[in-house]
Amino acid sequence: MTENDNTGNAASPDKGEAGSGAPGGQGSPGSGATPPPYVPPPAPTPHKSGPGGRGQVRQQEAGQTKPRPPTLAEQRARAAAIEEQREQQLALEAEEERRRKLRKRLLVGGGVAVGVVGVVAIWYAVSSPDDVEAQCTRDDVVVEDQYCDENYARSHGGYVSGGFIYIGGSSYRYHYGGPSTPVGSKVSGGTYTMPKGANISTKSGTVVQRGGFGVSGGSKSGGS
Repeated sequence: MTENDNTGNAASPDKGEAGSGAPGGQGSPGSGATPPPYVPPPAPTPHKSGPGGRGQVRQQEAGQTKPRPPTLAEQRARAAAIEEQREQQLALEAEEERRRKLRKRLLVGGGVAVGVVGVVAIWYAVSSPDDVEAQCTRDDVVVEDQYCDENYARSHGGYVSGGFIYIGGSSYRYHYGGPSTPVGSKVSGGTYTMPKGANISTKSGTVVQRGGFGVSGGSKSGGS
């Protein structure tokens, strides 16, 4: 080996050092430089859903947390519920008004019916004649009914005068009202004046006077 060859070999490392000064301070492959330490990649950030999204738990604080605005479907459902409640209230009010009118008609009708019945009852009570029993008497003592019969008196030579029936020197006349008294007993109570408008008959069934509304006449078979 010659001296020139040694000189050339010694200059070669200088060139290699100059070539190692590349930007970044990293040598080329095979240069013998130490690589940088391994740095792991950052962990993936967990996905966060928007407001009200699934999987999200939010803590509510009184006076601070704002309520979630209702959705369109919730607004429609709420409006439908309010409308249904209003219709039910109107139906209840209409039914109550109908019942009130019905009760009023029943009360008015009942009052009219009671009023008509009352008027009819009063009219019937006023117009209905009293039933009065007549008893033939002689000197206030009850005798047989035939002695107060005008036809009987005339057939036996008697006559009628001043409300009395005279037969053979004895006078007879009707006694009206009072307790029913057997023949031979003295009458009590009642009157000898014929009641006007009354149905008057004897115990034996002889009709002395037919009373009633608008009837004012009487039989001539008794005293007046």
